[in-house]
Order: sequence, then structure tokens, then C-alpha cells
Amino acid sequence: MTVESATSPSETGTGEETRRDFLFLATGTMAVVGTGFALWPFIANMNPSADVISFSTTEIDLAPIEPGQRITVRWRGRPVFVARRTPEEIKRARADDDSPGLLDPEPDAQRVQRPEWLIMVGVCTHLGCIPLGQKSGDPRGEYEGWFCPCHGSLYDASGAGAPWSGAAQPRRAALYLPG
Repeated sequence: MTVESATSPSETGTGEETRRDFLFLATGTMAVVGTGFALWPFIANMNPSADVISFSTTEIDLAPIEPGQRITVRWRGRPVFVARRTPEEIKRARADDDSPGLLDPEPDAQRVQRPEWLIMVGVCTHLGCIPLGQKSGDPRGEYEGWFCPCHGSLYDASGAGAPWSGAAQPRRAALYLPG
């Protein structure tokens, strides 16, 4: 009686490929490809939609903005205040840096990249409302910046929070500086 080895020729090191080896490779390859095709819709679904991508960037033409003019644009569904400041406004903002009552110790020179432009997200840090001060007739408070009528927050000419008599102190407005 002869006993045959249970090992295949490829396991014995002869280098011969069998049909079983081919089937193992083909089945493994199809399993990997099939898993990729099955997972693709789930992975693709994690990408942001087109409307979200359109909100992520906003280009602003700054050329038509005159000195002293303030405009509001939308970025990610939030208002962004763009102000082209006059030399007097820059001087006033830098003078406010020394005011002991301002809540934000960061000076105006660190808040802006170019002194004539102030660009910041226009959302009040207390309740999330939109402060007044973008239009020429809006109240701007004693610091000539922005005024939030919901609870009386004041912001200076560079967006730093000023003291007020409400229940909570407003903090510095969030900045969005162009690159």
C-alpha cells in the first residue's frame, strides 16, 4: 500500500502552479474588488456635497470698495464684515488699543494684515446675532465700531469687545483674514 502526500506540488517547492492556486488567487482578487465596489458608495457619501463646498470659499473684489465704506458678504452662511478704513479710522483703532476697558488685549496691528482693511466674521460673540454698524446710519457706540442692540455689546473699530452693563461680557469677534 502506498501513501500519497497531502501537499500540493507548489508546497513542495517544485514551482509548479496548480489549478487550486489559481482559484485561490482569483477568488481573493474578486473578494477584494467586490468589497471595494460595495464600500465605494459609503465612502463617497462622506464627501461634502456641492452646496457645502460652494459655501467654503468666497472671493471678494475689493477694488470697488471706497475708503470709509463697509460691506457685508456671506461666507459659510455667516456674514463677513469688510471695511476699508480711512487713516482716521486706523488712528482711532490704534488709539483704542490703549483703552483699559477693552476686553481683547490684542492690538489692532496684530488683528489685520494690511492696516486699511479689516475683515472679520460679523457675528456677536454673546448671542450670535449680527451687530449694527455696517451702514452709515447705524449706531456704532462710543468706540465707533459696532453695536449689538440685542443686549448692548459694543465693539471698537477693530472688532474688539468693549465693556457693557449686560449679564455677560462679549469677547473679540472672530477674524477671517485673506491669505
